[in-house]
Amino acid sequence: MESGKVTKGAAGRKGAGERKKAVTKSVKAGLQFPVGRITRFLKKGRYAQRTGSGAPIYLAAVLEYLAAEVLELAGNAARDNKKTRINPRHVLLAVRNDEELGKLLSGVTIASGGVLPNINPVLLPKKTAATDSEKATKATKSPKKA
Repeated sequence: MESGKVTKGAAGRKGAGERKKAVTKSVKAGLQFPVGRITRFLKKGRYAQRTGSGAPIYLAAVLEYLAAEVLELAGNAARDNKKTRINPRHVLLAVRNDEELGKLLSGVTIASGGVLPNINPVLLPKKTAATDSEKATKATKSPKKA
């Protein structure tokens, strides 16, 4: 074996051969959320003795879907309020107006979100006989033509 030419081993990697570009697990899975970081959290959290290789990918996909759903609805709420930036109020309106997200986040308090606009029907002014009689008298009285 020649001394100048190294064919195998980690010691000869400095100048010899082109190294492949690293491809993250997120890119392989086609996700934006970090699969490697979720893997680390699952292992560090000790939720189980062993963690399958597909579990962090699945969890990242679910989290990404939920985030995209909330952001889409919050963006719609911001546009309805003629704003270009999403704020906590828009997130709250998005979550509380969606049935499934509302159930998922029912016990969650969103800081600076406020409450849903709601007026109890009992507090609204009554539309009963008083308004009906006024309309009837106005309808019967017609101007006289000469």
